[in-house]
Amino acid sequence: MTPLPISVCMISGAEAHRIGRALESVSGWTSELVVVLNDNVQDGTEALVQRRGGKVFREPWKGFRDQKNSAVEKASCQWILALDTDEEISPALRAEIAARLQNQELSQPYAAFEFPRCSYYCGRWIRHGDWYPDRVVRLWRKGSASYAGLEIHERLEVNGRIGRLEADLLHFSNESINWQLEKIGRYSDLFVRQCLDAGRKTGWSDLIFRPCWKFVRGYVFRLGFLDGWPGYYIAWLGAFSTLTRYAKLREALAKIDRANARQSCLK
Repeated sequence: MTPLPISVCMISGAEAHRIGRALESVSGWTSELVVVLNDNVQDGTEALVQRRGGKVFREPWKGFRDQKNSAVEKASCQWILALDTDEEISPALRAEIAARLQNQELSQPYAAFEFPRCSYYCGRWIRHGDWYPDRVVRLWRKGSASYAGLEIHERLEVNGRIGRLEADLLHFSNESINWQLEKIGRYSDLFVRQCLDAGRKTGWSDLIFRPCWKFVRGYVFRLGFLDGWPGYYIAWLGAFSTLTRYAKLREALAKIDRANARQSCLK
C-alpha cells in the first residue's frame, strides 16, 4: 500500500511499555511520524519511535494543549492524525481512512473526521455507558485545526465541516482499577486548580445531584448495564470521580476561607 499523505502526531512521556501497539498500527500506510517526547524520559521510548522511522523532539512538559500543538506544528503532510500512546488504529478504521482520503469526492467537503473510540477495561470491550461511542476528532487537514481549552480538557477546534467515520479507534488507557483510582486523584487536583483560578464556587447540589446523575445517565440511560460488572463499576467510578472533584474543591475553598479569616483577625 502506498503511504497516505498523513503525519501521525503523538506526545509521550515514559511509554516504552505500551507505545509499541500504537506505532505498529500506523506503520507502513502513513507517511510521517512525529513524536514530542518529554525531555526527562530515559526508558527507551525514543529508540522505539526511531526504529519505526519516527522523528523525536524532546521538549519540557507544557501541558496537553501546548504539547499537542507543538507536535502538530512539526508535521509536514496534508493530513494530521493525532494518536495517543495508549491507542491503536484498528484495521477497519485504517481501511475507512484510506477509502476516504483516496477518494476526493468523499474527502474534499471536510476539514476533519471524527470516529468512535472503544476502550478495553477489566477484560472486555466497553460498548455502552459514558465510555462509548466517545467520538473523537483525530484526523484533519493541516492548518484547519488546533488545540485550545484548559489543561485537562483540551479540545480540537476545527475550522470547517467534520465528517463521521464508523470504525473504532481502540483504547487501552485504563491498565487496572488501581491505576484508574490514581488517575482520579491526579485529574481532580487539576480540576480544583482550574476552578480556583476561575473563581468558581461549589455547593451541595454539586455533591449530591451531579454524582447521582452521573451514575444514572451512564448505567441506565446509556445502557451501561449491558457491559456486565465492568459497566456497573464504570458507572460508579464516574459518580465517585465527580463527587471527589467537587469535594476537593470544597476542601480547598474552606482552606482559603480559614486563611482569610486568620488574616482578618491579624489586622
